[in-house]
Formats: sequence, structure tokens, C-alpha cells
Amino acid sequence: MIDHEQITTSDDAALHSAGRRRFLSLVGQSGAAVGGLALLSACGSDSSSSNPTPTPTATSTASTEAADITILKFALQLEYLSGQYFSYAATGAGLPASDLTGSGTQGTVKGGALVPFSDPQVAAVAREMARDDRAHVEYLRSLIGGTPTAMPSLNIDSGSTDAFAALAGLAGVTPFNPYASDENFLYGAFILKDVIATAYKGLVPVLGTPGFITGLAGVLGTEAYHAGLIRTLLYQKGFTVIPGKLSAARDSLDGSTTLDKGIAGADNTISNVAPVDGNGITFSRTTGQVLNILLLNKASVTTGGFYPAGVNGTVNTSAANG
Repeated sequence: MIDHEQITTSDDAALHSAGRRRFLSLVGQSGAAVGGLALLSACGSDSSSSNPTPTPTATSTASTEAADITILKFALQLEYLSGQYFSYAATGAGLPASDLTGSGTQGTVKGGALVPFSDPQVAAVAREMARDDRAHVEYLRSLIGGTPTAMPSLNIDSGSTDAFAALAGLAGVTPFNPYASDENFLYGAFILKDVIATAYKGLVPVLGTPGFITGLAGVLGTEAYHAGLIRTLLYQKGFTVIPGKLSAARDSLDGSTTLDKGIAGADNTISNVAPVDGNGITFSRTTGQVLNILLLNKASVTTGGFYPAGVNGTVNTSAANG
């Protein structure tokens, strides 16, 4: 299991410096260019002899916020995908048009359908997650301010050559239609929510703006609740074999290190609702690893899978994992 850097807040300058270094590393692994953003904060000191006590000076708010907004824009691309899947599954309709505009090429959604739920609890969970994900889209757009990134083209269709089926195919699960039943809907939710929760786990520590840290940490908490609930429902219903295969398929895309975990032990007598290490800590994915899975490619690419024309923003490339 990878040890992940813990960034403390005891020294504001150190926080921003460490966060920028980590973001450079994170983006470097994804192959994305951040352009002219000043990712390293500048610090000053009071050299006046009449005031021997050091006086802290603020880091560059502009450069910190610019880097943070790049992170928020990537998070928004993830929420568009999750929001559209859950919205269509729960209601039969997608996100409102007013939530989709912005910079970059605004795309369309291929697929999406109302699930014929037979279990009212699963239907209720789908509706709740659809509401939360729409709220996340609108919240992130408000945090970004100005012009947020637009929704890119999304492939959430149910055809045999579409993204859900392609990832399920890597797991040997064919055919696969995520809208066909309660069970299949939960598998589709498992595919997306686990990836998004681990993405936020990697994004939050690199933020430097207190308000953004609080906001994205709150979204992380919600996504972790969602992912845990999906895993719990699958375990309770005895649907443990296919999630293990889907987990292995995701793990085959995001690097040589084994990260992903199914929802049960080998004999199904032990649950694994929270995929954690020996310290009880869940793992993180870099932006590159997240895109390896969502673009369905372990090479360094910018299009494919759930994002057939790529994501909008400068963090847009999967990691080179072979």
C-alpha cells in the first residue's frame, strides 16, 4: 500500500509550498500541463530591526487560488459524469442545461435511462445520490466562480461497445447494461463512486485556500458515504463476485501497484465495505490514475471511455502505466 503524504497546517507557508509540490507531482503523473499558473507560493519576512519578533506574511493568494481552481475544475469534470449517470438512472432525465455551460467544448450525453427499480430502498438511494451529485456540480461551479469548465461529452450508454460495457468486459462480465436492473445499477454505481472517492482523497491535500479545502473535504465526505453505501448494498444482497472482478479490472488500468479492493473476502464471510490499508486508511488516486480508469486506457491518452472527446481543463491526461 502506498504511503500518502500528510500535510499539516502548523505553518501556512509550508502548507502552500508542500501543496504546490504535491500538485506538481500529481499533475506530472497525469501528463497534464497547468500552463502559466504560479504553483509555488512566495513568502516574505519582516526584516525591520525595530521589530525583532518575526511577523508572518501571507502567501500569494492569487497564485494559490489559481492552482486550486485548476483542481476544482478537474473535480467538476468528475461530478458531471457521476451526476448524469445517477440523474438518468433515478429520474430518466439528465442534469439541467443551466448546469452544463462554461469554458472548453460543451458536449452531449450519449445514453442514460431510467432504471426499472424493484427494490424501493435502492431506488431511494439512487434519487438521493442524484440530488447530491447535482448539488456538487452546482457547488463546484460556484466555488470556481467566473467561467467554470463546461460539461464534456459523456458516454454512459448501455451498448456493447460503450464505456460501462467495456470496463465490465475487462472483468469478463458480458453483456452489461447498467440500467437493466437494481443489481446492474449498483455495479455501475460501484464502478464510478469508488474511483471518485479515491480521486477526492488525492485532491484535497494539495489545496491551499482554506475555503476550498473545507468545501472539497465536504464533497469528499459525501462521496465516501456514497461509495460505502453502494458497497454495503452489494454486500447485503450477496452481489460480491462481480464487484471483485470490476475492482480487478480497475486495478489493471491504474498502475502496477495493487490499490483497488472488492467488497468481500475470498470466502464472502468478511465484508470489505471500506477499502483500507493496515492503518484503516483508504487509498488515493492521482488525476492520471483516475483518468486511466475513466478513459479505459493504461497508457497516456486524453480521450476514450466515459469521456470520448476528453475532459475540459488543463488536467486532462491519463498516466503512462504501460
